[in-house]
Amino acid sequence: MPSWQDFQPFLITGLALGGVYALSGVGMVVLFRATGVLNLSFGAVGAMGALIAWQAINGWGLPQGIAWLICVLFAAVVTTVYGLIFGNALAKRDPLVKATATLGFALLLLGVMDLLWTTSGGASRSISLPTDNSGFMISGINIDWTQVIGLALGLVITIATTLFLRYTKLGTAMRAMASDREITAMLGVPVNRVLAAAWFGCGVLAGVSGLLLADLVALDATTLTFLVISSVAAALIGQLRSIAVTFVAAVVIGVITSMITPIQSITNYANMTPFVLAVIALLVISGRQTISLERGGI
Repeated sequence: MPSWQDFQPFLITGLALGGVYALSGVGMVVLFRATGVLNLSFGAVGAMGALIAWQAINGWGLPQGIAWLICVLFAAVVTTVYGLIFGNALAKRDPLVKATATLGFALLLLGVMDLLWTTSGGASRSISLPTDNSGFMISGINIDWTQVIGLALGLVITIATTLFLRYTKLGTAMRAMASDREITAMLGVPVNRVLAAAWFGCGVLAGVSGLLLADLVALDATTLTFLVISSVAAALIGQLRSIAVTFVAAVVIGVITSMITPIQSITNYANMTPFVLAVIALLVISGRQTISLERGGI
């Protein structure tokens, strides 16, 4: 069993990853509350944006700042276009059908990335943010500012999104659409604009998450695409409603997954962490709901 000193660097990495998972999870929850769509293409969109940023820097010679902006804009635009084209067509379909459609979109993007940025026999790719080269020490552990930004940004977006949904007209419209889309439209709410805003915001978060994960984990299309599983698990633990619970769940998933890594006997099972935690949480939630119904005499 590794000592506590061996675990400490992984704790910091886990907190940073948890913050980024929270970014993705919050984007998914907001989009689901506004449209009823569980966006499984989140990771693939961010991955492709990060690869485009890498290409812009290393192939086109663009400054890093412009490349990062291209990444975020690409993710926002492609997500919005998908939502406007397929969102209305799938509006009255079951949630499972909507989620499956986004999974198909993710696999399409993954195929495009494999075609354009093949990894067989090619040089490894990486994105390094300027914040990687500076930081501070705590108890002998080096913490760079990218890790701090990962956790802090997740917390800031969680708080800002909660306030946005509660106190702004657009946020109120999104919450109203989650309850009843047709009645909301009858009240004069511009449904298409609200939908476009929800998809656009989700795309922006996908682009930012893709950049951070490409730096913290690896710039690999498959890896980044399926890291969305951790965010989906966090969103499910939050029952696709609670942004605060989603944030806490994302951080816990990130920390536990990272802390398992140095334990050689179970390190190969680290990727199972999101599934296990999501199943446990859903069983607990289901059990509580059953008890409540029984007490209510139903």
